[in-house]
Amino acid sequence: MKPYFIGASIASALVFMSACNNSTSSTETSVQSTKVTQPATKATSELEQTARLKLKTLERIMAQARAKDIDVTREETVVWFANEFLKFANWDENNQDAITYLMGEYYGFKDKKEELAAMVPDFQREKVLSILDGGIAELSAVLSGDIQRRPVNKVDWKNIEVSDDMLLSNGKPIFLYDYFSKSVGRPLTDTQVYNDHLGAIFHGGENLYPVDHDRAINSFLLNEDRTFNQELLKEVTDISDTNVGFLIYWNMGIPEWVEKLEPEVRLGRSLFTGYDIDNPLVRDVWGTIAKETGALTRGKKVSQLGYILANEPHWYTISSGWTRRTGEMQNISSYTVNKARQWLRNKYHGNIEQLNKNWNSQYSSFDTIEIPMPIPAKLEGTPKFYDLARYNMDRAIDWFTFVQNELHKGNPDADTHIKIMPHLFTDDQRHQGIDLEALTDLTTMIGDDAKARETRSRTAKNPEAWEAHYAYFWEELSLAYDFMESVSPNKIHVNSESHFLSAGNWREFDTSVEYVESVYWLATVQGMDVNLAWFWARDPDGSPEDRLEGELNFFDNALAGSFAGSVNQQPHIANAYTQVMYDLNSFSEEIMALRAQRRPIRLFHSETSAINKTNHMSQQFKLYEKIYFDGFPVGFVTENIIKKQDNKSWDTVVVYKTEYVTQAELNTLQTYLDQGGTVIIDSNESLSKNEYGQPHTKTLSASKGNLINLAGKADIAEIRQVSLKSASNGLPDLVLDENNGTEYKGVNWRAVKQENGSYLVNLNNLGKHKAKLTLSLKGGEKLNITNMMTGKSMKDHFQLAPKGVLLLHVTVE
Repeated sequence: MKPYFIGASIASALVFMSACNNSTSSTETSVQSTKVTQPATKATSELEQTARLKLKTLERIMAQARAKDIDVTREETVVWFANEFLKFANWDENNQDAITYLMGEYYGFKDKKEELAAMVPDFQREKVLSILDGGIAELSAVLSGDIQRRPVNKVDWKNIEVSDDMLLSNGKPIFLYDYFSKSVGRPLTDTQVYNDHLGAIFHGGENLYPVDHDRAINSFLLNEDRTFNQELLKEVTDISDTNVGFLIYWNMGIPEWVEKLEPEVRLGRSLFTGYDIDNPLVRDVWGTIAKETGALTRGKKVSQLGYILANEPHWYTISSGWTRRTGEMQNISSYTVNKARQWLRNKYHGNIEQLNKNWNSQYSSFDTIEIPMPIPAKLEGTPKFYDLARYNMDRAIDWFTFVQNELHKGNPDADTHIKIMPHLFTDDQRHQGIDLEALTDLTTMIGDDAKARETRSRTAKNPEAWEAHYAYFWEELSLAYDFMESVSPNKIHVNSESHFLSAGNWREFDTSVEYVESVYWLATVQGMDVNLAWFWARDPDGSPEDRLEGELNFFDNALAGSFAGSVNQQPHIANAYTQVMYDLNSFSEEIMALRAQRRPIRLFHSETSAINKTNHMSQQFKLYEKIYFDGFPVGFVTENIIKKQDNKSWDTVVVYKTEYVTQAELNTLQTYLDQGGTVIIDSNESLSKNEYGQPHTKTLSASKGNLINLAGKADIAEIRQVSLKSASNGLPDLVLDENNGTEYKGVNWRAVKQENGSYLVNLNNLGKHKAKLTLSLKGGEKLNITNMMTGKSMKDHFQLAPKGVLLLHVTVE
């Protein structure tokens, strides 16, 4: 069987099924590299002619299926993408100069732009043949009764219901999909852009990188006399109220009249926030805009998916090449300095002597404190750096709290989220002003633009650690999602710019269908309700959208390079993205059941240690990784989670290499023990110091709980074993034994017991090796296993290829 089947999940299941029926066949489904160094040898007309014949074959089989009342939504999408990409291939072939130029705009392709431009037309035609072959094979298997598949649970784009922790379509959970930006300016009535194949979320603000005036909610809406620019306001008030949508606050520009009144307003700018968030006039302007536009859009469908309060906010305070180029935080305003001084006065309770002792300084008062900007890198790990980094986070929290409060004055029911880059949490750096926990807790929805990638980052000088064990880089996605879902377990989760298909630091023409399947299953099972992929850059005639025509010169050069090698030149990936969303929506109720699985083990997270250490998150990932493959979602606790959430939601808290905690954090852990909780500490070093590196005078005591101090004698594998034993009553009844030829596990799995006593099991092989698996029950009872994607029975021992996904229904004899 060929690897390119219609539904990515069903494709994997078919290949898996074939392998199970033939013990000598390999279950490896990795697609062979499609890198091409020369144009295809077949004539273009011959490739397209072959594709047209295959289209007729598929349409004939579809007619047979319709006559038997078999759902052919998946095949309709294959047909649509096949026709579109045949058109795209012809455009690319007939406009080689434009395609060559766009190829050269991506830094990774500069040296081979002519070669790639010549290759890409036939590359697209050959991939069209692949998806057509897959469509014919799968629907033929359905017609013959060889497999059974569920009809697609199609999205009713005009009637989406926003529930507390999920979106509903026709009464069932639904996962929405679209592209964050596509063919800007096209009306909602343009079915070449808004349809089930590409998604139909209306974008209330999608001109991403204009010089000033953009179609989002922006500061140019307000005039100096506090009246609104009515022409620009129409861009908000005249938005179609037909489909579910979102609105975005675009913060790059600031009107000239503001700059004249406040000459410092550009000081302290960052890449996508072009002004000082501490400036009182800025707050007046944005407060007025948020309140008024909130009132004007209240109850409209375009705000159903919330107001995005910022695009990728960050304020890097340690200078680098790119921050100097963009002017990010190269200096700060007097407002920011004075607010920092007041923050320090409050932090030290007015005791300047204590600050001087910590900072090794000699200030006479808080009013004379100097705030260096950029912060010298040599200060990292010092009390001074801690204070400045923590203040940078707190001022951002204060800004977003203010904007959200003003929005809620005009629209009390407004949902909000922030497009936070999760790597700001998963990376070790903490000088960028983002406290993921606080901002996730603040907004009414979870917001992010998480990334994953199948290949090494183009900026990496050496092989990356994940390459030795895994099929793709999943750390940022999984670690951040488990953390955010632990902070806000009952919120809708919107990834408003998903970089799973391409990003600035990775781009490959040979991206595999199996990767697309695996990563979208992973993200959705881990909480993602809405994703807007990056990005759809073609107009319906095949040409690049207007912003990408002619000479490109953007403030942020990422957009200019985004077309080359993107989903717009990869029919197999565009098709796979939609197909996997069809599959996920067909099993939406099962996925919501999997999400509801309890998190019995919680890792203690402290931003105090993350700020003070230059390797804290790298260390934390090692423990997270160790228990990530044990059949349940990993959880986190913090001081605030322990205070705000039901402590019975977990069994064990594990503290690992967390030397620095505030007194409040330590007190909260003690309170948890006082109430009968269990805490495992890796060593006496953990929890030993306050935020300034000074020893705590008290340590935890067991009290009414269970305190297990491993005293530094256990390695990470032993810590896992102790943690699993401590939480044994909360672990799944099912056991998965994995053998992939290495000591590293690769299959992430979840197992939940249903009301009727059966089990629902999801398996996703993130490992780079084929996994030999055995599924059993702790009591040893015989299991009946059904592959829910094909309707086929399975044995309790089977194999799963890298990036393979299974959804199983398990009963006990």
